[in-house]
Amino acid sequence: MSGKTLWSVIFGLVILNCLTVAYFINPYGVLPVNGDEQEDEVIATIGETTITREQWMAELETRYGKDTLRELVNVKVVEELAEKYDLSVSDEVIERELTFYKSMYTSLDEEQFSEEQNWEQQIRYSILLEELLTKDVEVPEEDLRSFYENNKELYDIKDIYHLSHIVVKTEEEAKAIIKELAGGSSFEALALEASIDEFTANQGGDIGFISTDNDYVSKEYLQIAPELSAGDWSHPIKVNVGYAVLLLKEKLVGKTYSYDEVKDQIRRQIALEKMEGAVTADPLWQEIGVSWFYEDETGKN
Repeated sequence: MSGKTLWSVIFGLVILNCLTVAYFINPYGVLPVNGDEQEDEVIATIGETTITREQWMAELETRYGKDTLRELVNVKVVEELAEKYDLSVSDEVIERELTFYKSMYTSLDEEQFSEEQNWEQQIRYSILLEELLTKDVEVPEEDLRSFYENNKELYDIKDIYHLSHIVVKTEEEAKAIIKELAGGSSFEALALEASIDEFTANQGGDIGFISTDNDYVSKEYLQIAPELSAGDWSHPIKVNVGYAVLLLKEKLVGKTYSYDEVKDQIRRQIALEKMEGAVTADPLWQEIGVSWFYEDETGKN
């Protein structure tokens, strides 16, 4: 398997894992138990029929209870085993991983990256999980260095711009959009209301994280983006279907990472390739000892 393919596979697994645990790491993601009065509370009325909170909660448990509890257990398993083996993840490593995600997976939209703290927690969880799963896998130093030398482009991150745009048919419409923005109107709301780009309008105009060598956006965008500061929007830009107003939400300065900086990341990537099955905490349950509500008579998960 080539370096690029391996990186893409591992990256996809990590992103999937991050998105899976996002809800469960968030302390506000767990529904509270509120007592009899709130359980009997009517939360919806349809004609003469009512739905109570108790009915709603029972349906949620039926549909999502097992998966939700499994992920909560997984988070705790990883936390406790990481403490047992004295594993930790530095802020520097988390920031580097987040940069890689943004540079490699441009379709992660603003909503997914809106709560930076949650993403830091999710990345920390994923790295600790990978370290625990691969702690006994030996990868020769020469293999690590060979991977780095053969795939240096993966670690040469170009400048990255998080962009949004509003596309309209005429320059006059674009100028009107800029006037509304200057008056305090929301860029996202205007994009939803006025943009003719059906692929981004419903996302508030969000294009994603775009590097300077991206071939899928207008070259004018890549010329103008470096001139903007975060939070600034552009003058009307002529594009194929009309005119666009571009917003720079965030800029990440490019960097080339050395072998020593990414050595541990490469080790995890290669080690995970040697493993069978999904990247999940389930195999760690037996080591720490887990019993749970859904355990069957044979003790299986």
